[in-house]
This record gives sequence, structure tokens and C-alpha cells, in this order.
Amino acid sequence: MPEFGQNLAARAEATKRALVNVIDRHVEEVARGRDYNDAAALAGYAASTVSGWAAEAQAFVGWRDQVWLTAYAMLSEVEAGTRPIPSEAELLAALPDINWPA
Repeated sequence: MPEFGQNLAARAEATKRALVNVIDRHVEEVARGRDYNDAAALAGYAASTVSGWAAEAQAFVGWRDQVWLTAYAMLSEVEAGTRPIPSEAELLAALPDINWPA
């Protein structure tokens, strides 16, 4: 029986990695969609002296935090068996939308 448990643990970890990769790609795509090189570059503007860039970065960082809080809550539910493993589309649909500054 140890092999069965190990297989379940390995599948659970692979599922978690796959879902985290989906979210990572989404976060990166949102940053690139705003013409930044990547999420780290966009977040790096949070303390910019250019108010527009700082506002975009702060909006992005706040949104990114909410995305990961939502994702980790979902992953906890999946791990607890209270939620089925979401498809990529279901996962992305459950994440908050970003509100860029005007």
C-alpha cells in the first residue's frame, strides 16, 4: 500500500504544480499585456517617481496578491477534497479581474 499513497501524493503535487503554473502564466500575461517585460518589472515600478507607472504597479501588486490568495484558498479546498480539481478555464474564471488606474 505505500506505493498507492506515494502515487496519490505525487499526483497531488503534480496537480498543484500545474495549477500554480497556470496562475503564473496568467500573472505574466497581464503584465505583458500592459507592455511591461514581465510581472517583476511591472511590480518594480511601485516606488517609481512617475506617478502613472507607480499607480499601475501598485494596482498590479494589489491584484496579484488577491489572485494568489484566491488561488491558495482554491488549492486548499482541492487538497481537502471539498472542491474538484478545476480546469484551466475554471481556475482563471475564479480569479479576480485587475482594475487599472484611469
